[in-house]
Amino acid sequence: MMTLTPTAELLDGETVQQSFMAERATYLRTNAWLAAGAMAAGMGILWAVGNPYVWTGAVGGLAAVMVRAGYLMSDEMGVRWDLTNQRLLGPGGRMISLSTIDALNKLGSFVQVITKTGDKYLIKYQSDPTATIAAINRHREAHK
Repeated sequence: MMTLTPTAELLDGETVQQSFMAERATYLRTNAWLAAGAMAAGMGILWAVGNPYVWTGAVGGLAAVMVRAGYLMSDEMGVRWDLTNQRLLGPGGRMISLSTIDALNKLGSFVQVITKTGDKYLIKYQSDPTATIAAINRHREAHK
């Protein structure tokens, strides 16, 4: 089973500067938007195929997203990323040296971390993803 918090040992001289965890209200808001999209898509598909019960697409889309969100919530709320003065440490043993980060992108409430080798990671459900990116960039500049 994957751990939801960093398990990497800190290196000599390495200290945790900041931690990033999912924010509950952001999780709920993101899933509400996902539900709205699923409802519209379900209704659109049923309308396109000529089904007279288009409204069932909304019910199905809402139910699917609510079940998914409820099932995953406890795991998503337990995920933590630690920013150190040398690396970004994530769940499941993920370790990203600050010098190997090529790009940081905002994807809704997510921060996408792309390394120079093309590996991609998501720091999910951030209440202020721009601030998360700024914090990582501050430490990347200091690490150079």
